[in-house]
Amino acid sequence: MKLSAFHNIRLRSKMLMIYFLSVFIPVILTNVIFYNITTNNVKNQKMRDLSLAMEQMRNELMYQADAVIGIATVLYTDSILNDYLDTRYVNDSDYVYNYHSYITDMLEKYTPVYRAIQRITLYTNNDTIIYGGYVYPISGINKQASWYKQLMSSGTSNPIIVEDSESVSKPALSVVVRMSNTTGLNVFDKIIKIDLHPELVKQILSNVTLEGNVYLMEGDNVHYKLYSGDNGMSEESEDGAIVIEEDLSNKSYFSNWRIVGKFQERQVLEEVRKSKEFVLYMALPNILIPSLIIIWFTRSLNQRLFRILKQMKRVKNHSFELIENEETNDEIGQLTSEFNHMTMQLRSLIHDVYMADIQKKELELGRKQSQLHALQSQINPHFLFNSLETIRMRSLMKSEEETAKIIHHLAKIFRKSLSWGRDLVSVRDELDLVDSFLKIQKYRFGDKLDYLIEVDDDCVSRLIPKMTLQPLVENSSIHGIEPMKLPGFIRVSVQKSSSGDGIVCTIADNGVGMSSEKLSQLQYDMNHSEELGESIGMRNVFLRLKLFYGDEAKFSIDSVKDQGTTIRIEIHSL
Repeated sequence: MKLSAFHNIRLRSKMLMIYFLSVFIPVILTNVIFYNITTNNVKNQKMRDLSLAMEQMRNELMYQADAVIGIATVLYTDSILNDYLDTRYVNDSDYVYNYHSYITDMLEKYTPVYRAIQRITLYTNNDTIIYGGYVYPISGINKQASWYKQLMSSGTSNPIIVEDSESVSKPALSVVVRMSNTTGLNVFDKIIKIDLHPELVKQILSNVTLEGNVYLMEGDNVHYKLYSGDNGMSEESEDGAIVIEEDLSNKSYFSNWRIVGKFQERQVLEEVRKSKEFVLYMALPNILIPSLIIIWFTRSLNQRLFRILKQMKRVKNHSFELIENEETNDEIGQLTSEFNHMTMQLRSLIHDVYMADIQKKELELGRKQSQLHALQSQINPHFLFNSLETIRMRSLMKSEEETAKIIHHLAKIFRKSLSWGRDLVSVRDELDLVDSFLKIQKYRFGDKLDYLIEVDDDCVSRLIPKMTLQPLVENSSIHGIEPMKLPGFIRVSVQKSSSGDGIVCTIADNGVGMSSEKLSQLQYDMNHSEELGESIGMRNVFLRLKLFYGDEAKFSIDSVKDQGTTIRIEIHSL
């Protein structure tokens, strides 16, 4: 774009462009970028915190599980324990002695030391053992128990972790393993079952820095669910939650196990929301303060420039008033001072030179008008009236009555336009002129034009400026009805106003009308434009009404394209 193109842009628009391009848009973009970076950093940090918490939970659970697995490994490979369970006891005293010698000393030392262990149980099918304490028969196991079925189907001699579905306490996790046969004699089936302490598992799974729901799962089966008490999140409201998983299957005994954390996004992104508010609070001053400063400066410039422009327009209308101005040193102040100086010189020049010239020209104009009147007087108007009357009489003699009537109306219009020696005429005389004009138009257009003139009896003697209605009726006929292809109708009415002291004149037609844009332009031209254009008759009526009645006269135009135009004149007092 060339620099000269900016010369046609108003100063206020230029200031707005500077504001938007240099302040508003950069501030908005900066704050949006800053907000996105901040929120992404906060969100990423929260996600890292959640991942670290979940990882800590997994490591703690695996650490405790490793300890229990280690104990299970020690027990199922212990030859003394295997011998104790594989031995056939002849009498009960031998078993009781071995139980206290081996079992009590061996098993009871693990439970108080390892807080992850809730209970150690040994199962065997050696019928010479007195069951009780730590040792129970395999036949007493519920063969449909999930942990037993999983152990039997595992196909491995290594310890595995299973869920004890028959346990009342949750989560009920146990380490189970089938013991090795090492005696070679009287070999029996032997199972070690070590139950993990439920409270310890709960404590591990509760170690989350943010509120959320935690699941301990094996495949798609949920073995334990921990709901946070304060976050209001339930299993039904987890749609759209942030899900973080920690796999436990890198340990063979935790095959297909995992910890799943579901955290409510509203809680996780709480800090993001706070950062959004902070960015907003920071952006408001950055936008508001420059905006107020620019408005302040712009208002100072626009007000003073508008005052100079307004006064220049008044000078164009021969009003040479000075601009009241405080002494300022900026460019606008200097421009104001120079304008006042120029106005004073113009006023002095007009009074000293121009007025004298006007007087001289008025004398010359008077002389020319006298000569013109002298020439006009040589043409007697009665010659024209008599000529029209002669043509009318000849038409009657030839039985051309319609032509004679039209000539009669034409002569009437011509006679009244010359014979009115005053500015005000009665409503009756004005409507008589309108009727003659419409009859001539009716003669021209035939059936294409019809009209109606209505007048209140109380209004016929009222005085109005001459040629008030006829130019408007002529305008409706020429511009409203003539362009139509269908028949048109003009209605002229004069009625008393609602107050009773004035009159309301209405000229309505069903002609071509005008668009809203053209109507707006016409209304503007009536009040502002000095160019008369095509609406010279209408604007002449408007100006004469304003001249005679001022604000007591109301002039309005309503028009709809292809529906017609209505002109309403209301004179409040006559």
